[in-house]
Amino acid sequence: MKVLANDGISQAGKIALEKGGFEVITTKVAQEQIANYINQNNIDVLLVRSATKVRKDIVDACPSLKIIGRGGVGMDNIDVEYARSKGLHVINTPASSSESVAELVFAHLFSGVRFLQDSNRNMPLEGDTNFENLKKAYANGIELRGKNLGIIGFGRIGQAVAKMAIGLGMNVLAFDKFVPEATISLDFFDGQKVDFTIKTISFEEVLEKSDFITLHVPAQNGYVIDRAEIELMKPNCGIINCARGGVINEVALVEALENNTLSFAGLDVFEHEPSPEIQILMHPKISLTPHIGAATLEAQDRIGTELAEQIIHLLKRN
Repeated sequence: MKVLANDGISQAGKIALEKGGFEVITTKVAQEQIANYINQNNIDVLLVRSATKVRKDIVDACPSLKIIGRGGVGMDNIDVEYARSKGLHVINTPASSSESVAELVFAHLFSGVRFLQDSNRNMPLEGDTNFENLKKAYANGIELRGKNLGIIGFGRIGQAVAKMAIGLGMNVLAFDKFVPEATISLDFFDGQKVDFTIKTISFEEVLEKSDFITLHVPAQNGYVIDRAEIELMKPNCGIINCARGGVINEVALVEALENNTLSFAGLDVFEHEPSPEIQILMHPKISLTPHIGAATLEAQDRIGTELAEQIIHLLKRN
């Protein structure tokens, strides 16, 4: 049986699949050529991340396909229900990248409260000639400890963010219409463990009380954060989006940063990927990464091996 990992797969995942008797192909096939390649090579399993789209046309055109796998959480680049209605298995790895995404959230938070995104631009240009003025410009940072972190979307990733926030001494405020409460377990290096129960509250309350807000929701039909939501936020609130592009109105975001309604933003995903707006890319109050939330070596190993286990279970043991 053949597996096409069109957006790549970790070495650990590749080895696990090969041990399970699969041939793993990591050739990157252009979107418009995927159906032809699958048919010409009799591919049984198509694995993707976020780059490759698996729509109805591919499902209909490729009778050899048995499994479509997404390395990660969201599956908005796959026509999931249609594929399943045609008898295909559609799998993903919802737990594998939670810690990596959560750590990136805090990378953006630390960057925002200490102006790192702007100082890292200006220090190479002016650090040797304007050091004292730069020192004054970036001298009014704030601490995360003791602040309210609003988490919109309290699934696996939202809860991983909460765990790190609690460890930093932050107060967690969470909203999720499907999760009334969650137990957050902090495991320490010496074997001790502490559990915290967090009850979710209303969306409006999270907006009104949070010093910082981070989004962990799937792709939506409209904006989760638009002008009306920004107006409810505390003055100088910071906002992070490591979830999906298009859940924040970026025009409204830039306006709020320009008029100092919001203090900073951290974006890993964008409304217009892979060509974010220049106003976003050049803004001194926005910390930027190119959709790398799950892109750690550890997460990719977990993703690869979890996909391999599911594929072997579905095709070899049944």
